[in-house]
Order: sequence, then structure tokens, then C-alpha cells
Amino acid sequence: MLAIIIPYYKLSFFEDTLKSLASQTDKRFKVYIGDDASPENPSAIVEKYQKQLDLVYQRFESNLGGDSLVQHWERCITMSHDESWFMLLGDDDTLSVNCVQEFYNSLPDINTETCSVVRFASVIIDAGNNQTSPLFKHPKIEKATDFFYRRFTNNTRSSLSEYVFKKSAYDTHGFYHYDMAWFTDDRAWLEFSGFDTIYSINTAHVNFRLSNENISRKDYKQHEKTLVRLQFFKFLLAEHLLKFKKAQQKHLTLYYEQLVYAHGKVSFSFWILVFWSFLKQLNLVQCIKFTRRMFIHLKNHGQ
Repeated sequence: MLAIIIPYYKLSFFEDTLKSLASQTDKRFKVYIGDDASPENPSAIVEKYQKQLDLVYQRFESNLGGDSLVQHWERCITMSHDESWFMLLGDDDTLSVNCVQEFYNSLPDINTETCSVVRFASVIIDAGNNQTSPLFKHPKIEKATDFFYRRFTNNTRSSLSEYVFKKSAYDTHGFYHYDMAWFTDDRAWLEFSGFDTIYSINTAHVNFRLSNENISRKDYKQHEKTLVRLQFFKFLLAEHLLKFKKAQQKHLTLYYEQLVYAHGKVSFSFWILVFWSFLKQLNLVQCIKFTRRMFIHLKNHGQ
């Protein structure tokens, strides 16, 4: 059974989300709505769809999303029961009518491939439900590291709503608590897949809404997002760099180096991390070049 879990806070597009669930051609799913003490009461909309969906609604009296969006996700997940798979659907995103049907159609293949992470194709929509991007499809079976690199090089996109996770993988790893949950979804599909394969369903898609109300907009907390980016890429280099291909390793290391020069703290621990990253790649030339670049940076910035 599939659990579709909605961490609710914003009312603006919430009915569109529930309407897309009520329109599913396959009803083998249960909806769990966790209300993060929102000032926008969704009761009327929830009641409207109560008879159309197998639905559980719970209002939490304390707001967690303001301090830790991931903690709110976690308590919403605890609302679910014995479902083997779940997706966290944004309260402003929608599903094509065949998403659930295509998930179950693909499930035998997913199990054969022993994949714990499944994703749908996706498009970006605006506040008026207008499609503003092409349809993003993916290889049916793809290494999580290759997918991350495609996203890193701006050759695709990703957001939490288009993923279906195996509950046992979540129980093993959990979501990492990054500020604003920025990069939390990326780390989840890397870790939940064991840095192995992701299964893609391209015959159904998720509509990801990009509006002035969500944190993905470009003008929202850019400094805080950059700090999380530094934290995330440090994690990749320190713990998982060798899981990537050789050329990818070099690109990711060089990117992190420049990111630190631009926004972070140049320190001895930074030198150790990047030097060791190049050394693990058996790239002695880059070890030497990096050390030279770092000292030039320190000299030019009076450090």
C-alpha cells in the first residue's frame, strides 16, 4: 500500500493538490495530512474531499516548520501505518491522474530491480497552473550518483514531491536536518538508494509548483541556502566522493573549493579535506595546484 503524506501549511493551492489525488485512476493509497499549526484553516477543503479519499487529517498545536521543516515531515510520517511505500507531497503540488496506477504497474519491476527510490517525471507549473518547463524524464534505471551529477550540472531538475520512498529505507537512514530542508531531499534519495539505483516512471508526472510562496524561489534566503550548500558538499567530499565517477569527483572537488573561496572559511581543515579528496583521486597534480591556489587566496585576502 502507498501512503501519500502532505505536510500542510499553505491554503492557496491545497485544493488543487487534493483534487489531483481524488482524480487518480487507481485508489490504492491513503492520504495523511499533517497541519503544522497553520493560520489558514483547511477544514472545509479537507471535509469536501473526505468522502472521495481514504484520508486522515491531524492538526498539530505547535508549529515545527518555522524552525525545522524536517521535524514536521517526520511527525507527518509517523501518522502513517503499515504502508510499505510513501511519498511526501507538497501542499501546492499535484499529480497527473495516472501516477498511482503507473506506480503499481511498475511495482513488480521495481521489486525485481530492488530499488528503494522511485521517481516520476516532472514539470514546473506556476500559480495559474500554466506549465513553465518541458517534461523532465529520466533513464528507467539510473545510478543515484549519475542523476545527482546531471542535476549538479543543470541538465535536469528534482524536488521532493516526485519521489516515492520505501519505508524501510527511511527507517534506516531518516531525513538529515538541514536548514529549510534545503538539500535534504537530495541527500535522502542518495542515501535511501544506497548510492545505487533509482527507478524512474516516465509515463506519469508530478507538477511542481514554483510560485512566490515556496522556498525554492530564487530570491528567498540566498545566504542561508548557500551555507547549507557548503555543508552538503562538504558531506559529499568527506564521505562519498569515491562513489562518483573519476571526472565527476574532480568537478565536485573543484566546485567545493571555489564555493569555499566565495562564501566559506578557508582553514587548515578545508585544506585537509580538499587535498585529501584530490589525493584519493590519485591526482597529485591537482594536490599541488590546489595548495598553490589556496595560498594565493590567503595572500590576496590578508589571511
